[in-house]
Amino acid sequence: MSRGPSTNTKPEQDKPRDLRRVVKRLLRYLGTESRTLITATILIMVSRALGLLGPALSGAAIDAMGFGPGEGDLQRVLLYALLMLASYAGAALIAWGSSRLMIRTTQRIAYRMRQDAFNKIVDLPLSYIDTHQTGDLVSRISYDVDVVNQALTNDVIMLASSLVTVIGALVMMLILSPLLTAIFLVTVPISIIQTRYRMNITRPLFRLRSRKLGELNAFVEETLSGQKTIKSYAREDVFIGRFDRENNTSIDAYYEADYKGAINGPTITMISNLAMALISMSGGILFLNQLITIGNLSSFVLYSRRFSGPVNQVAMMTGELQSAASAAERIFNLLDQPSEPADPEGAVELTDVKGNVKMEDVDFSYIEGIQIIHDLSLKAKAGSLTAIVGPTGGGKTTLINLLMRFYDPQGGAIYVDGHNIREVTRSTLRRSFAMVLQDTWLFEGTIRENIVYGRPDATDDQVEEAARAAHIHNFIMRQPRGYNTVISDGAANISQGQKQLLTIARAMIMDAPMLILDEATSNVDSHTEQLIQDAMNKLMEGRTSFVIAHRLSTIRNADSIQVVKDGTIIERGTHDELLEQQGFYHSLYNAQFQ
Repeated sequence: MSRGPSTNTKPEQDKPRDLRRVVKRLLRYLGTESRTLITATILIMVSRALGLLGPALSGAAIDAMGFGPGEGDLQRVLLYALLMLASYAGAALIAWGSSRLMIRTTQRIAYRMRQDAFNKIVDLPLSYIDTHQTGDLVSRISYDVDVVNQALTNDVIMLASSLVTVIGALVMMLILSPLLTAIFLVTVPISIIQTRYRMNITRPLFRLRSRKLGELNAFVEETLSGQKTIKSYAREDVFIGRFDRENNTSIDAYYEADYKGAINGPTITMISNLAMALISMSGGILFLNQLITIGNLSSFVLYSRRFSGPVNQVAMMTGELQSAASAAERIFNLLDQPSEPADPEGAVELTDVKGNVKMEDVDFSYIEGIQIIHDLSLKAKAGSLTAIVGPTGGGKTTLINLLMRFYDPQGGAIYVDGHNIREVTRSTLRRSFAMVLQDTWLFEGTIRENIVYGRPDATDDQVEEAARAAHIHNFIMRQPRGYNTVISDGAANISQGQKQLLTIARAMIMDAPMLILDEATSNVDSHTEQLIQDAMNKLMEGRTSFVIAHRLSTIRNADSIQVVKDGTIIERGTHDELLEQQGFYHSLYNAQFQ
């Protein structure tokens, strides 16, 4: 069923980045695993603290060697060396444990984030789904969540450990030589300024990269869904060319973001090397003036490396962090979309539905300023068959969208058994209808699961009865496992006509008081169409039925035929009455049989 405006629109332009908001939202997800995160953080701190003992022990071992014959203390040297080895081994073992714990924790966070995104997509109104590319939405719950997960798994651990290492190294450097520490810290503000400058440049580039990947995924999804049409019209080269352009655009966006993000790492490394040169020169002067021992100077150099290493790593991670922030923002933008409006307070639950339907002065437009339905009114008595006919784009399917409350009219009202459908619960309203659409949808699962989709508690006898009525039972029994045969992804292992028959069986088993048929027999042959029409006649007995019909021969017995053109009912009556009027319906009918 065409549900509204074209779905081939581009993804929405993201709002300007509010990095603080993104970080706060991520912290909420991290807060759900606060205990394990605290445990992992403590382990990381212990690991880094043990690692920070190494340079001090190394310097002590060097000083214990002495500088002349017989001046060294071999036992002390060996003791310091063994202690250094033990500290590094302990640090490595604890780091392994903390990494494993952190990876498991971040996987749970990613699971929760992906589940939230999927739940939001399910809860979104059809107006949002109709105007956004499927591939882009898929990209958000797959690629974007993966990017965030990788950042949480790798970068968060790195940031936590880097913070401990930097603070610990700075404290040890101050203890060893405040003067050398002051000289070393001269270059730190330069590194900070450089990093912030590069982040401001790369932030929009990573946003663009994520968006372009979403567009590329959307194009691939569109191409895969239209393979038969593409091959039928021999347009493979055209789509290959379009994909080449989309791919190039995506690669260019990746290159710009990654290249400009990668510049920061080498720049910070160069600044760190400059700091090392200053320390080496200043430390040599202090040593010559006997203001520092060679062991302490050695320890200071190692600590300065420990200080610079994490700073360099964080600088090199800025690209990954920007990418993760962009991906998180796209996820949060999706999560922030308004869900389908909740039922109003005091909403009525439809029970014992008779099926009296009335539309009064209904006005509707998908896009503001482009009206689809104009001041439309109709009545359908309980148990009656109402056929809706007219030219393509006249508003026939829109009426069904309004009946099901996929959309709400901007003007007028729709009533079921005297209740304004705006004042009843959506769930009970929609359960009151069974639908068979021209565009079939079957999910990967058994044939039985697809038939009982709307009525999971149906018995095997009821399932078989519905399948027989839809003339699909014999086909099912020829399958390897009968009703337990699994329909493959996309139902590629059954024909289009058989898909249609299965959806008809699904509607039959619903036992709903009202029925919607959108040219339900359009994909079956003439013989099967006649059988299905007979089954439909039995199905429609006692039910209020709305049929969107293109084959006018199938609605001759309708209680009322509504001729819709340009969003207005221009004619109404029975088949014979409309033919006698010799109006628009008369011309449509004759056009099919000339």
